[in-house]
Amino acid sequence: MDASLPLSALQHWLFCPRQCALIHVERVWAENRFTAEGRVLHERADDGRPESRGGLRILRSVQLGSEEHGLHGVADVVEMRDGRPFPVEYKRGRPKAHRADEVQLCAQGLCLEEMTGEAVPEGALFYGRNRRRKAVPLDDDLRALTLRVAGEARAAIAAGEVPAPVHEQKRCGACSLAELCRPTGARRIGAGWLAARMEAADVPDDP
Repeated sequence: MDASLPLSALQHWLFCPRQCALIHVERVWAENRFTAEGRVLHERADDGRPESRGGLRILRSVQLGSEEHGLHGVADVVEMRDGRPFPVEYKRGRPKAHRADEVQLCAQGLCLEEMTGEAVPEGALFYGRNRRRKAVPLDDDLRALTLRVAGEARAAIAAGEVPAPVHEQKRCGACSLAELCRPTGARRIGAGWLAARMEAADVPDDP
């Protein structure tokens, strides 16, 4: 297996391959309101020591890794239910049309299966917007999608590929890297300045 891939890269790749490459190849990052709210939510979820509630053991900020699948990362919360791990991933918004959140959760389940030797048939996504959990079966289709996305992201990162920008208003409007990804305003200003300088320099030779 090639170099281990951060679990977050799977979500980034499925959301936008260019965003994934900017973060994991170019090492570019910027924060906006959405990422700040998500960071605070994760800090709250990760904060605190393990606790027990009845027959439930709750672990926080759990380090994960899988040699078989070449993955590593951190699970916000892992609930141990009769010795079987149940991952819970925290997200700031609401359930989405794409499956990036589910893929990230499934990757956590794959790591936990390898680490504990226990089957992880299900997990949950907790969305801060509606304060509700969404149960996610880690079925064969989701596992296949997760491994396919991991393979694509790993290959692109290893090759140092940065896909060209593709503008989609809703997705790009929520992305903290929008200005770094497509600095169109700066490019227009720069192009105008360069054209003016070239025109000023274009003086006929003396006869």
